[in-house]
This record gives sequence, C-alpha cells and structure tokens, in this order.
Amino acid sequence: MSIAIVFGSSGGNTEGVAKLIKKGLGKEADLIDIGKADASKINSYDKLILGTSTWYEGELQDDWDSFDKESLELEGKTVALFGLGDQEGYGGEFADGVGTLYHLSLKKGAKIVGDKNSTEGYNFEESKAVVDGKFVGLIVDEDNQSDLTAERVEKWVESIKSAF
Repeated sequence: MSIAIVFGSSGGNTEGVAKLIKKGLGKEADLIDIGKADASKINSYDKLILGTSTWYEGELQDDWDSFDKESLELEGKTVALFGLGDQEGYGGEFADGVGTLYHLSLKKGAKIVGDKNSTEGYNFEESKAVVDGKFVGLIVDEDNQSDLTAERVEKWVESIKSAF
C-alpha cells in the first residue's frame, strides 16, 4: 500500500508538521506539496494524509484553494487529516481548512481515520473542524501552543498507525 502525506504550506509550519507525521509513522510515505502536484499523482496512492493551514476568514491554504479538488479520487481510500490554525487570532474560524478537507473527503467516499480528537486544551469560539464535539483530525496551533505540537503529533500518529 502506498502512502502520501499531501500538504499545503505557505509559511513552512504545515510542512514541518507533515515531516513530523512522516517520521512518527515509521513507514515509507511520500511528502507531496499540493502546490507542486497534480491529481493524477495524488490519485495513485492508496492511503492519504491531507494537511492544510487555515487562512484569512477560514479559508484553505492558497495552494489547496487553487487546486482542482474535484479531480481527487478518494472513493474507498483511507484518509487522515491534519491542520494548523491560530486559536487566539482566529478563534471564530479556528482550523476551518481541516473541516473543508473533511467534508470534501466524505463527499468523495473516503474512509476517514483519526477523526475523533478531543478539543480539550484548545481555546476557540468556533471551528468547521469540529463535528459532534470532536476535531475531525489532528489540529496544531504553532502560533500559540508550539510547545504541544510534538506531543499532539505523536499521540495522533499512534492512533492512525494501524490504518496506515
């Protein structure tokens, strides 16, 4: 089974988290920058870990935003999600980009894993990345809680390893 960690990163933080995930998986996985990829490459993988930061008023990172997401073939594929947000500066749309990728993945028929994560320890008003009171993926806040990133990534990766 082939694994890809597909990320969009404007400032480097999302790419850094993608690398931590790859290291934590302890398995062969390709890192793919969505800004330099096409759908046919991504569609060739069986298992995907999709990551984005959230920009402006809850929007996907620019490369994800301009990517033709409808061309992704996710039917029956295992998908896990991660994302970054700023809960203090953008608490009303904290990590909304992950919620956007979650709903896209569901619509496209993906099997979502790693999607029932506690919101405890975060301080925000609202997020599209929360469904039934839980985050739909790994959520990281490098702006305000960078000291918790390694621990959060490690715990989440352990929770998805059996699916990957």
